[in-house]
Amino acid sequence: MISIGLTGWGEHPDLYPPGTSARQKLTMYAKHFPVVEVDSSFYAILNQDTYRRWLSETPPHFSFILKAYQGMTGHTRGKSPYDGPGEMFRAYLDSISPVIEAGRLKAIMFQFPPWFDCTSEHVRQLRAVKRWMGNLPLALEFRHQSWFTPDTKEGTLSFMRKEGWIHIVCDEPQVGQGSVPTVLEPTNPDLTIVRLHGRNAEGWSQGSAPNWREIRNLYRYNTEELLEWRDNLAVLESRGTKEICMILNNNSGGDAASNAKEMSGILGMAAVDLPPKQLDLFGLDE
Repeated sequence: MISIGLTGWGEHPDLYPPGTSARQKLTMYAKHFPVVEVDSSFYAILNQDTYRRWLSETPPHFSFILKAYQGMTGHTRGKSPYDGPGEMFRAYLDSISPVIEAGRLKAIMFQFPPWFDCTSEHVRQLRAVKRWMGNLPLALEFRHQSWFTPDTKEGTLSFMRKEGWIHIVCDEPQVGQGSVPTVLEPTNPDLTIVRLHGRNAEGWSQGSAPNWREIRNLYRYNTEELLEWRDNLAVLESRGTKEICMILNNNSGGDAASNAKEMSGILGMAAVDLPPKQLDLFGLDE
């Protein structure tokens, strides 16, 4: 099974007619794609009513990838509003409980910062995260190349398999330590997530630029590049993953939605108000 979705639902103007209000967009988005990655859960621990509203605005087959709160991945600086990590993790778990109870949680995404490198201290931190989060589906994305060097790659993948982490396979510019290569290896038999960030090498690492967030994911995949990903998905499928969820994060120029539609077409899928199509992805059995 494969599903395709986008990061967020607000920044895709080609999905909505002029005049569409912000409150209407999630319902309309769900008519095009069966899954969405929620970015707002990274910036704040949201209240339960927010999640209940999103559940009510989407059909029963629609699912959510929820980004872990920034304090849980070490992005925050300064004093935490929570009395220790235990309280912070409990608050997050309480906030997302409506999505869990509804059976609509695809995964919780832990995207660690570029300075989270491959050290024994950070391995211990990953183990602690798993203890705090229990048996929920947890997906892991690294942003430091040290996890996938020739000396560490197999150890990283073995650790993720043993701990049950879902591998987030990335497509992103290769511009030094703050980026990771595309590693086509599932680590959890139930799910593999693929995130396409674009290939804007010039904008990827300009963290000091005033408009860095606007240009970081400014990229449009061409057909040849999407066909490469058709072949990459075939590799992932052959290596033992029951489901692949592809998320397009090249939002800066409004390209994610059209690229996702093209990718759906390449795979013989219809991005409409239906559950994700079950098929032999690359034989395209009807």
